[in-house]
Amino acid sequence: MRRLIAFLMAAVLVLGLAACGGEEQTAEQVTVRYGLSNAWDSLMPYNSPSGSNYTRIICDKLYDRLAYVHADGTLDPRGATSWESADDGMAVVFHLDEKAAFHDGTPVTAQHWADTIALITNPSCPALGRGTFSVVAGTDENGCAVEGETLGVEAVDDYTLKLTFKSPTTPEDFLLDKNRELYVLPSHLLADTDPAQIMELDLWDAPIGSGPCKFVEEIPGSQLMLAVNRDYQLGSPDFDQLVITVMDKSNLLPSLISGDLDYYAFGGNVSVEDAETAKASGLEVVEGEVPNTFYELMLNCETIPSAEVRRAIDLALDKEALCLQSTQGLGEPTATDITPGTEYTCTLTWARDVDQARTLLEQGGYDGRTYTLACTSNRSGLAALMQQELAEVGITVTIETVDSAALFSGMSDGKYDMAIASHTPGALPLWFTGSRLSESNNIFHIADLEPYTYYMDQIRAASGWEKRQVLLDKLQELLADQRPFIPLWFGRTLHVQSPTVDNIDYPSSSFSNENIWAWRMKTD
Repeated sequence: MRRLIAFLMAAVLVLGLAACGGEEQTAEQVTVRYGLSNAWDSLMPYNSPSGSNYTRIICDKLYDRLAYVHADGTLDPRGATSWESADDGMAVVFHLDEKAAFHDGTPVTAQHWADTIALITNPSCPALGRGTFSVVAGTDENGCAVEGETLGVEAVDDYTLKLTFKSPTTPEDFLLDKNRELYVLPSHLLADTDPAQIMELDLWDAPIGSGPCKFVEEIPGSQLMLAVNRDYQLGSPDFDQLVITVMDKSNLLPSLISGDLDYYAFGGNVSVEDAETAKASGLEVVEGEVPNTFYELMLNCETIPSAEVRRAIDLALDKEALCLQSTQGLGEPTATDITPGTEYTCTLTWARDVDQARTLLEQGGYDGRTYTLACTSNRSGLAALMQQELAEVGITVTIETVDSAALFSGMSDGKYDMAIASHTPGALPLWFTGSRLSESNNIFHIADLEPYTYYMDQIRAASGWEKRQVLLDKLQELLADQRPFIPLWFGRTLHVQSPTVDNIDYPSSSFSNENIWAWRMKTD
């Protein structure tokens, strides 16, 4: 039945494929049906208003990236075959895959990558994604090229690309941080276009990239039809087409069970309850090994100025109970923001201590004031449990339920004393602290950032894992002593395995990349 459906869909798509200049099609095409709960907002990777993962996961298929990022932070070649540091850590040299080519047959060269970066950083170009390049030498804090300065990108030869940065940067740090935002454009098709008019080109309605899939047809906001790129340098799967359909999140698993879908992003994630439904329907469910969520209790260090009081809040919370309520057994409490399963570790441990919390409150001069705890509506149960646990040690909390935007803006403005937040963790040692303990984003209202930024700058500049680990331990000790925020737990997810497709790297979709070139149809 699945192949009959594929046959009928292929017949409908033949004319569209021919109109797009695709290869000669036959009625024997095999189609993989892919579900997505939210629509992409652009097929031009540097012009996404939302910058959402839903757009990134689409562009991942049409355009090439330098590397493939695994969920544990390890890297595989993609557009580049290898890379190394240069100029005492101030630059990275990428050796490009000489087999890479755009969908029109044009080889991808270092000049294409250099031209892409030069175009997007051009002040006249209305690119929404230029912030990706704010780390590159010769750009301002927004990623705009600065007049009179040399842009830190060079095509050394046809297949050697050199990027120079504003501060020491390892290849791994750059790729883990920026790879999902960095794509090569067909600059040979853009040479005569005014940078100010780039986003208005018809090219982005039927894009020509160099990724593992070719554009066929789009129903904006609803469906995208792609053909497999048989010439992709890493290989190609044994099916012919990928049809991506947007549907309500609640319909993804039922559609997989009924056979209307072969796979859904991101990683086929499913709740504990839905996992039982999937198993009862004959689908295989596996638990992810790398965390995909990190929960924290944000603190306002201006309205809670005492480090002793902040540590008391930490000790008062029963993270085990909170984690169990949130993850239903798929998580672990933590005393740190260092992601488990990566190469970096932390020896700090967590344990609830109500008596010590009361002692610290007295030492910190807590005067019985009432703190405001902000949360989104879906976390009101967590907030209520926190309220009870804090009351056990004598801390009074009132809960305010707001939407996510109001929560973060309220914390930024100093309106709330605490807020429950979650994030997608990363493999970099400073994935969390690096962006939140800074002058531009001092969301915890820390009076003196210098002790934190000192260690963070040292970590960024350090070469080698051992040096970084020593410095990271010192930073974590400082965070534990001052507690500007409270790490709560890391959560994992369950992945529903496709009944029809093998070799899917489910966890790595959290980095907005999928190894589609390695996917294979299951044999009956």
